[in-house]
Amino acid sequence: MRTETDGFRVNFIPQRFRRNNRPRADSNTSATDGHTSPTKEEKPQHVVLTYEQILEAKRLCEAGELLIKREEHLFGEIKKSESLTHHEEEVNKLAADRSALKGLVLQTLGFSFSLEEVSSNALTSAVKAVNQEEDQDHQWIKRDGNPPAWRPSSWMALHDSTLRSLVEERMDNPSMPPAEQAGQSSLQLDIRAMGRQLKDDLLQVVNMVKGCYPPEMDICNFYARLYHQTSSARLRKIADFGLGDKDCMYLLLWVNEHYPKILQKPELANEIDIESLGKLLPEELLKPLEEQYLTKQQEELTKYIGRVLEEAKKKWNDGEEPTRVDDCFVSPVSYDIIQLINGMVTSAEKVVGDLQKAQSITCQLKDLMQRFNSFQNDIMKQKKPNTLPAMKANLGCIEQFRDVLSKKKHLFTDDVQKNCLLVLTDMKQSAHAYLLKAVHERLKSHYRKLGTTDWLNRPLFEKLLVDIAKEIQDLQGSIESCHQELLGQLHQEVTAEYVKRLLKGNVKLKDRELQLKAYTTAKNNAESLHDLFVKMGSKEDWLKDILTKIAEVLKLQDLPAIQMHVASLGTEYPDLSEKHVSALLKLKTNLTKADRKTVKDILSDTRDPQSGAVNRGSEDGVRTFFSKVQVK
Repeated sequence: MRTETDGFRVNFIPQRFRRNNRPRADSNTSATDGHTSPTKEEKPQHVVLTYEQILEAKRLCEAGELLIKREEHLFGEIKKSESLTHHEEEVNKLAADRSALKGLVLQTLGFSFSLEEVSSNALTSAVKAVNQEEDQDHQWIKRDGNPPAWRPSSWMALHDSTLRSLVEERMDNPSMPPAEQAGQSSLQLDIRAMGRQLKDDLLQVVNMVKGCYPPEMDICNFYARLYHQTSSARLRKIADFGLGDKDCMYLLLWVNEHYPKILQKPELANEIDIESLGKLLPEELLKPLEEQYLTKQQEELTKYIGRVLEEAKKKWNDGEEPTRVDDCFVSPVSYDIIQLINGMVTSAEKVVGDLQKAQSITCQLKDLMQRFNSFQNDIMKQKKPNTLPAMKANLGCIEQFRDVLSKKKHLFTDDVQKNCLLVLTDMKQSAHAYLLKAVHERLKSHYRKLGTTDWLNRPLFEKLLVDIAKEIQDLQGSIESCHQELLGQLHQEVTAEYVKRLLKGNVKLKDRELQLKAYTTAKNNAESLHDLFVKMGSKEDWLKDILTKIAEVLKLQDLPAIQMHVASLGTEYPDLSEKHVSALLKLKTNLTKADRKTVKDILSDTRDPQSGAVNRGSEDGVRTFFSKVQVK
């Protein structure tokens, strides 16, 4: 029996069963370099390769085919007609040839990452030989009778164990350029070298080895699992030992950041089922490492923020003024702390692979904000030359902290964010109150004349406007957005002071003429006050409408019209109380007590009897004003 493969006639029958097919001597042939040359009448003869020559050519699949055919001949055709005891020599020779083939196949598989040692054709042939053997195992399982002693051969299991050993050996002895070793611990060097080996090998699997395997063997995922399991086993041993903080961080970073990034390379991600691999380390090993790392980060953050605050205190105590930038006082406190928080939480998320865990670094931030608050309180208690500059600089810090807490919520837990914002709100209100207190003190003499008979004289209010403009100039020195907010607060407080003085009732509007004059005065004052503050930078346009609407009540003479106007005012400003309405109506002395009650009743009708809120609800964004105006 003969077969032809790739132009060669392959001899696979044992010598004793071969026919004598040596070429006959022919007088028409001549010898050249030891070979006979065919005559024109003769067809070219094919070279007949021995089994050993096929092996030497690394045509392993063909060699396997020959052995399987010999196996079928011995254990199929011959066994049916005669005992194998007469063919012991052939059986032993077949077993030896199989052993030689197996050794060469396993050797070739061992060179999977050294295709310069064996060709990709040889590796492809070796893989085919393994699959042939696997198919032959299955064929024998289906048959009756006794299979050869070497069946099942389980070459696929040998293939898998060979690749596993190959991967383990490569991970045990990774290559790493010495130039990259500076400044790293031996553990970090080992992990880094292992990671580089893993990456390089998986890329070679995808780019080179994959082509030597049939698609159904899914060799890329097989190798990925081997490297994952091998890496995991080595990292488990490392994690079982007590690690220093730097090594702990490096190990976590490798598991949660570097390793996933390798697998996510486009060349690999398209071939490997990353999700099925899972984590390199189990939770029971990761958790103590994460706790060690996060605790260390919390301590570092607390220590650093404490140092920043202490440095700011020292400068304050030494009488230093904050730095000026574009004529505004600024402090590095918030910038330094925010940069640190952002950097640490962002890094921690990569190290532990979980944002929620990384957020725990900031768990002490509320206490640190309280320390900042205490520092501000200390500044306000001491009247020093650098007090006002320091307070103006602090407003910028407060705003920057609020911005990062509001716009970068991912850096904080909900509880930390909420509590810190409350502290900062309190700090801003305290700072505003401190900076504006002196302003109101200096304007008090003007306030006293509001709501008196002098109030109806225009020059009185103009003097107030002149002094307000001067005070606003003196308030400058904080960054623009903070100054604008402070200015808006002053705008509200001056307006509230105006309304409060008016509602005190020191001026009696006995008739229509006086009421019209009061309306004109209040309306003109509202416009002048609005124009001044807007010119200075206030954005609180809505305050003008309050004074205008109050002035409208003074002008109106018809009771139903007054009722409708007050109802509208109460709807727009839910904190308008009956006391405010009563005080406003008392200015119009021509209204009876019954008239005032009728108007107040309409205000009550717009309120929810359970909560006192406006029936339409008090949505976010509804402004409050009258709660700042205290009336008796």
